[in-house]
Amino acid sequence: MKELLEQGCAQIPDSTSSGLSSTLRDVFGHNQFRPMQEDIIRYLLQGHDTLVIMPTGGGKSLCYQLPALHLPHTTLVISPLIALMQNQIDALQATGVAATCINSSMDSAEASERERAAIRGDYRLIYLAPERLMSPAGQRLLTKMKISLIAVDEAHCISEWGHDFRPEYRMLGEMRANDPERFSSIPLVALTATATPRVAEDITLQLRLDEPREFQTSFERTNLRYEVRPKHDMMKQVFEYLDENPNDEGIIYCQSRARCEQIADQLQRRGMSALPYHAGLENEVRKQNQHDFIYGSARVIVATIAFGMGIDKPDVRFVIHADLPRHMEGYYQETGRAGRDGMNADCILFYSAADRTKVEYFIEQKEDADQRDHAYWMLNKMIRYAHTTDCRCIPLLDYFGEKHNGECGHCDNCLNPPKLVEATQDARKLLSAIARTNQRYGLTHIIDILRGSNAQKVVDRNHHQLSVHGIGKDKPKSHWLNVAETLLRDGHLGMTVDEYRTTHLTESSTSVLKGELPITVAISRAIKTKDDVVVRRSKNEPTRPVDAALFDALRVVRRELAEKKGVPPYVIFGDISLKHMAADYPINDFAFLQIPGVGQTKLERYGEQFMAVIRDFAPQTSSCD
Repeated sequence: MKELLEQGCAQIPDSTSSGLSSTLRDVFGHNQFRPMQEDIIRYLLQGHDTLVIMPTGGGKSLCYQLPALHLPHTTLVISPLIALMQNQIDALQATGVAATCINSSMDSAEASERERAAIRGDYRLIYLAPERLMSPAGQRLLTKMKISLIAVDEAHCISEWGHDFRPEYRMLGEMRANDPERFSSIPLVALTATATPRVAEDITLQLRLDEPREFQTSFERTNLRYEVRPKHDMMKQVFEYLDENPNDEGIIYCQSRARCEQIADQLQRRGMSALPYHAGLENEVRKQNQHDFIYGSARVIVATIAFGMGIDKPDVRFVIHADLPRHMEGYYQETGRAGRDGMNADCILFYSAADRTKVEYFIEQKEDADQRDHAYWMLNKMIRYAHTTDCRCIPLLDYFGEKHNGECGHCDNCLNPPKLVEATQDARKLLSAIARTNQRYGLTHIIDILRGSNAQKVVDRNHHQLSVHGIGKDKPKSHWLNVAETLLRDGHLGMTVDEYRTTHLTESSTSVLKGELPITVAISRAIKTKDDVVVRRSKNEPTRPVDAALFDALRVVRRELAEKKGVPPYVIFGDISLKHMAADYPINDFAFLQIPGVGQTKLERYGEQFMAVIRDFAPQTSSCD
């Protein structure tokens, strides 16, 4: 295998089951395939077009990287982002695989040299952006290269129904259609993490896939803990979370550039290494901030949705949404950037009614009525997710057409079921106040009336004389907002979408007012207490205790090696590998090869440096001797 990797495409290894397993173990350092991976690889090696729908962190890249080592010629990978290309190439080269990319970040001399090497067949995998592929230079390269497989990563970009539509992707299908003779013998695999049935159908159509087999694993990410929190004292909650998890790195998503800057500044003033990322930054600043996060110099990146597509950083331990996402697909994709190494990670969404108002305001700016309707449909899916008191996997997976039975065991509602309270009378009080004010005011004013406010705006309108004035003063404002949100969610209360945001009754409001329709609300969760913390162990984490001091020492070695080689630390070894080392104390070659993520190449390159540290910590009775 070592000779194979060094000689590019000169030799072809055994493609039997044992041969594939050997490549998986010796090159990629894994002892077993993840669900469907081996079936997908075998199908591709038989020469068939394939569509792979697999969640982020599910192992999509291996589905074309491993076959590339069992095919006679180069595998061409079409990837949308330079950062994604470089991350994957760094990881492949660290395992000894001959891989490269050609993109706009390099000068013409370097690009020409890599093209000549590609034509010679020196690479197992070569990465190109779709724009580069469709350029005259890219087309010339294509005619001179010998290609065994084409992989289209982030394939949802080809669909106008996807959230990251990129028109240039469609030219790939046109290229195949215009030259069927050249491409008829080259199988194509399209891979994506977030395809609804509609998007999957569009990918097949636009790429001209020839009777493809579709492989789809569950969209459920069992190592991600989903949680929704009310957005009060949000930064206090964020500070507490970061203080409680001092070694964790992660992403905070915001809806605006100004908010990114504001939150990053607040974190910096607290002494935390945090950087903003948004389209308003100068290109070089944005690149540097992304680099610092990927390489571990910055602990937190505070970003708009401009950040993240294709960022292959496996050790993201949390994704926090400081603002409400506009649709479930984007939310799923963004939370999917956590825990790609299979270890536990937290996905926390802060929600408030004001966020809903902001999104609706932007939707109303759309001129096309169909687009507005679709945007409202997507927003309502997101609202229902935020408000659900059932298992969060039910609405999350339902968006992608997958049914879930609930009781996932990794969301807040399953781990700590919310307390439901009967609120029929309070709902009647709120709707009555809206009716008695002629459905002309917003929620804030209605709640002021219920709580007995004598503010000037209440008195000027004589609303302090209404029979409903003060009948809800025994409940806090947050309770009344919760009741209102429940009524809005279930359609028993309406709200205009103009800038004045007035409330109004709906057809079903009458049944609530008459007491014919019972209303229950979930008590909003406040900041989590120690009693709420649930410790879960991922199936991929060590079963024995991790030596924390050894883990820290191994991280130091990893960082030093990464700095010397100019690669992100996880390219050397991921956190999951270091944790197993710190639990199992491998101090010889055989034991070190049993660690997840350790293949023959990494053993030879880094094994002795890590084992030297482990020997200083290993118990003298260690069974690894």
